[in-house]
Amino acid sequence: MCGIVGLVARTPVNQMLYDSLMLLQHRGQDAAGIATGSTNSFNMWKGNGLVREIFRTRNMRNLVGNIGIGHVRYPTAGSSADPEEAQPFYVNAPFGITLGHNGNLTNAAELMEDMFKRDRRHINTSSDSEVLLNVLAHELQEATSSFTLDPATIFKAVAGLHRRVRGAYACVAHIANTGILAFRDPYGIRPLCYGVNETPDGPEFLVASESVVLEGMGFRFVRDVAPGEAIFIGADGSFHSYQCADKPSLNPCIFEYVYFARPDSIIDGVSVYGARLRMGEYLAEKVKREFSTGDIDVVMPIPDTSRPAAMQLAMKLGIDFREGFFKNRYVGRTFIMPGQAVRKKSVRQKLSALPTEFKGKNVLLVDDSIVRGTTSREIVNMARDAGAKKVIFASAAPPVRFPNVYGIDMPTRGELIAHGRSDEEIMRMIEADGLVYQDIAAMKQSVRDLGSHIQNFEASCFDGHYITGDVSPAYLDALEAARVAGKSATHDIPGKSQLNLSLASPD
Repeated sequence: MCGIVGLVARTPVNQMLYDSLMLLQHRGQDAAGIATGSTNSFNMWKGNGLVREIFRTRNMRNLVGNIGIGHVRYPTAGSSADPEEAQPFYVNAPFGITLGHNGNLTNAAELMEDMFKRDRRHINTSSDSEVLLNVLAHELQEATSSFTLDPATIFKAVAGLHRRVRGAYACVAHIANTGILAFRDPYGIRPLCYGVNETPDGPEFLVASESVVLEGMGFRFVRDVAPGEAIFIGADGSFHSYQCADKPSLNPCIFEYVYFARPDSIIDGVSVYGARLRMGEYLAEKVKREFSTGDIDVVMPIPDTSRPAAMQLAMKLGIDFREGFFKNRYVGRTFIMPGQAVRKKSVRQKLSALPTEFKGKNVLLVDDSIVRGTTSREIVNMARDAGAKKVIFASAAPPVRFPNVYGIDMPTRGELIAHGRSDEEIMRMIEADGLVYQDIAAMKQSVRDLGSHIQNFEASCFDGHYITGDVSPAYLDALEAARVAGKSATHDIPGKSQLNLSLASPD
């Protein structure tokens, strides 16, 4: 999962892009980058780490121009340690393009081979995002018949990209001396929206992964980018949009509502906070069916994303809602951390328990989801150590039983505690006295209750249905084998040359 932003303004954009990435930091903590455009050149700075760690005053001074894009990353394909895989990516022909990508391609290996054999393009990293950039560059070159670009040509290129690329992708691209292009895959898996700010000199446009960026930067939210749609914002502030896919359909990733997105965001017309409240209500009904609520003394959230669901669950059950865990906000989100050992070690550094809230009580802990189970087991043990008499664990999401190939970092079945196990077995593994999961239908209905226009979801990690139709058992086996071997989830090219394509990198 990553966060992207694109901006066309009337004044220098470096500070606005930085501030926008800070608002998207929750979507990726491994790397970040900004690329701006001035008269005849791109200016780029990127590297591994948090936004505040990468950019210094001297770097910001070099990011000149009134137009640019930004990216925060955590890896789902490629290497988390290679600074060359930080985004944006850059290609010099045709025209010069920088690109930031949120999502994951399912046919990146085929595309990479095709790029070399048919398009004569060299891919320098193992990132599927660089593959995507080169597909876009090739399609622009094929669609162009003159030395200049117009919106119709750009949209023709995006249509060509849609025909070749499979998987999940929301993208922003800056075409030199032309403008900002943003587009979304035909299934609408990854989120993307845009807003406008009216100034005396003309409109400014901001494209971002989440609406919270628009609000935080003082832009008026206009709408979500539709599945398969492309929007183009000229350097002069002109706006153009076009549906570039043949059969688009809206299938947003439901994990955005469960966990990833900020609660104050609106994604595809649905409040993330409201959806989480509804998840709590549906979960309360299941708790009533499976447990004697009179035996539960308090409901406690695992901060922070489960708090809305836990509050609503407690209210529906008429049980006291208490805060028993407190978070150290300077430790990264454990789900996003790249190593299991690091993830396990960080739990007690990240959370502390208040013994007075646990001692002698039967506690219902509520978390947004259970993925690997490592964090859940540590939290259950922390509650016991703090004096809890009984610990029941509730998940606002269903069991995560299947790999995700569309941009969530849980690709191997062996890493998923629920894969091939019953609820009883999972309960014993996390050492809880009771366990209750949300039903899949209830989770989906939680979002539909607030947005009846959304009928289908990308929920493969819960239901095993891969909506792009190209994910086979053999594909998943190959994906897992590559991960276990420490290779890229996309492709491995023996003897691949190492070239430094960065315009700048942290020292």
